[in-house]
Amino acid sequence: MIRTAEISDIPVIHSMIRELAEYEKALHEAEATEEQLRDALFGENPAVFGLVAEDDATGEAVGFALWFRNFSTWRGTHGIYLEDLYVRPGERGGGHGKALLTELARICVERGYSRLEWSVLDWNTPSIGFYKSLGATPMDGWTVFRLTDGALASLGS
Repeated sequence: MIRTAEISDIPVIHSMIRELAEYEKALHEAEATEEQLRDALFGENPAVFGLVAEDDATGEAVGFALWFRNFSTWRGTHGIYLEDLYVRPGERGGGHGKALLTELARICVERGYSRLEWSVLDWNTPSIGFYKSLGATPMDGWTVFRLTDGALASLGS
């Protein structure tokens, strides 16, 4: 079952974000707090949205997707940028990841959004294979750039 995230899901989403960061060998970079997630998802002006995958038998949260709207200047429409998709290792292969992506695609179609995009680490071949099996295509020729910490502060000041 896929449902919209609720404020009571914050602790389990936070826990799964840390699990994802550990899987991606970057736990030391996972600085977000439960309070920050609560504000981003449920604050005065939420700009991030969440879905939760639940185990049908137990009702336990076993996965999540966090996303936000982006905009394509070429298409002239909004889209969804999927920031994180995670299913707990013991639950993989049960259809939760596909169900989360299916719900995001449904939201795009319903709202007239023209794209559903995300990034995946080059070494994450299980995920790459899964995404390709759904019809997703890699954006060859594009490199992600990022400004953070000192470089961001320096440029911003």
